[in-house]
Amino acid sequence: MKSTARHAAFSVAVATLVGGLATGNAQASLWSMLPDLGGSQSGTAPDVAGKPKSIASATAASAPLQDGSFTGRTFDAYYGQVQVKANVAGGKITSIDVLQFPKDRSTSRYINSQALPMLNSEVISAQGAKVDIISGATLTSEAYLRSLKTALKLAHGGP
Repeated sequence: MKSTARHAAFSVAVATLVGGLATGNAQASLWSMLPDLGGSQSGTAPDVAGKPKSIASATAASAPLQDGSFTGRTFDAYYGQVQVKANVAGGKITSIDVLQFPKDRSTSRYINSQALPMLNSEVISAQGAKVDIISGATLTSEAYLRSLKTALKLAHGGP
């Protein structure tokens, strides 16, 4: 009996999420599925003190990107190392230079010739590292994004 109730609750949650995605209000739909944590269902989340804090204001409060070129750490992608440099102008990511990537094998060269430009384009469009990995280039994508995150941390004024 409990399993049926859980299934019904899950079905309602999925329907709510899908409905929110269809109407372009996925954020509100996601919040509506969470138990009341001190926020409301209109895109607010509790801050540390338990008071509602707008998600938009939390995002806007993050440090802006500093202008310059910021080199990320090198990460292993199994078939080679990946390292990127983020170039920032006017507080926006303008380009990504891939300093290192797997290229010893012809398959690696081919995969990366396709995947790296796609990753660069997605990062510039998204203005951050929250992008999907490229299917077929999973290891390179993951190492690229890890390196990019360290570069963007520097661009935000971090160590």
